[in-house]
Amino acid sequence: MSSSALAPEWLTSPADPNDLAPGVWPASASRDANGVLVIGGVPATALAREYGTPVVVIDEDEARSRAVRTRDAFASAAARRGGDARVYYAGKAFLSAEIARWMVDAGLRIDVCSGGELAVALAAGVAPSHIGFHGNNKQVWELERAVTAGVGTIIVDSLIEIERLAAITERLDVTQSVLVRVNSGVHAETHSFLATAHEDQKFGFPLSAAEEAVARIRELPHVRFAGLHCHIGSQIFGVAGFRESASRLVELHERLLAGGEIPLLNLGGGFGIAYTRADDPSPIEELAEGIVGAVADECDARGIPLPTLAFEPGRSIIGTAGVTLYEVGTVKPVRVQTPDGERDRVYVSVDGGMSDNARGALYGAQYSARLASREGMDAPALVRVVGMHCESGDIVVDHEYLPGDVTPGDLLAVPATGAYTVPLASNYNHVPRPPVVAVRGGSARVIVRGETIDDLLARDAGLDTETGLAAGEGEG
Repeated sequence: MSSSALAPEWLTSPADPNDLAPGVWPASASRDANGVLVIGGVPATALAREYGTPVVVIDEDEARSRAVRTRDAFASAAARRGGDARVYYAGKAFLSAEIARWMVDAGLRIDVCSGGELAVALAAGVAPSHIGFHGNNKQVWELERAVTAGVGTIIVDSLIEIERLAAITERLDVTQSVLVRVNSGVHAETHSFLATAHEDQKFGFPLSAAEEAVARIRELPHVRFAGLHCHIGSQIFGVAGFRESASRLVELHERLLAGGEIPLLNLGGGFGIAYTRADDPSPIEELAEGIVGAVADECDARGIPLPTLAFEPGRSIIGTAGVTLYEVGTVKPVRVQTPDGERDRVYVSVDGGMSDNARGALYGAQYSARLASREGMDAPALVRVVGMHCESGDIVVDHEYLPGDVTPGDLLAVPATGAYTVPLASNYNHVPRPPVVAVRGGSARVIVRGETIDDLLARDAGLDTETGLAAGEGEG
């Protein structure tokens, strides 16, 4: 039971409001002798002094180690069933040149879903043959760039896209390998906005239409059908949905084998992480064994060979590596009526919000928070951490217990912000996007520069960028 009528059932008042829940924070997270949060050997106070707040901090060792662990988990699970597996890092979770290089160093490939992400991956030196390109409405120029660059696989999403690709490859006289994205009809146990394998949505082909798409591809001289692709959702903890989806995909895979070899089957990603101490995600080894085993069992039952398997995790690699630091601006108790009488909820306002983390506003996502510049001395108090934006839905952490002495000027740390925060960031209310700083072995460096007010003004074509005066306006 929660310890406050204003708190959800899953949130209980902690014995120590300064603790750092294992699994929610990077493994390197600790407190020094003064109670300051330390990440990757670098104190939060030093990071705030050097880079300001908000600042997104990425623990490089956490990201690298999770990438290696994921690669090994799927490779080992596949090898035990006599097969091979490859892992693509889902760049949409958070892609920068440095992160792309970390993933390549760990033996991963890169999955992109726009011309911009493709440009980052190529500029970072990722081998084009190790890139997969997603998207439900790839522009002609994006397809042409991918084909010209030699991208390994393009995941086709519609008959129109197949025809566009046919025209491009014929004109360039090159052959392009493709996967056909299929909706298996399996609903992931997740938020409805994140469940991407049911029929009534924009991605891919329903099972009933996939064979037509494959037949058309096999008619084309410059487009090679390499296999099927399916993604059933995001922030998934169990393997049940993957098992059912695998059953349906392998059935389709078997039928398609009559028309020729199919070397690859891509099961997507969507593996969840812990955002709060109440979350209990499955270890990646357990997921790998369960998913690979399900596909292998289906293939064995049908007497067909196990294809090379591919997976596309993003959040489960980079999410826990990220921690966002904010400075507390105001603290305000608000009297709230509950069925048990009036209660106080403390609103803690910070110097960021939905412009640097939109997930709360988009999905009602839950997060944790802790004081980062010191240890609190008071008993736990229920708080809501909110941003600085002119929106009532600008909530950073909906429900949390912090020490009751939280005060303006404190640093606040929100963990598990490595995925889908920086990519979704905006300039709402003309707020500059924060820098991203990698920490490792006691050192810190900027891997994505933060924006300034000057950067925002420079994009406004109605301003004279040299004087700051409105176009056509004089001083006299």
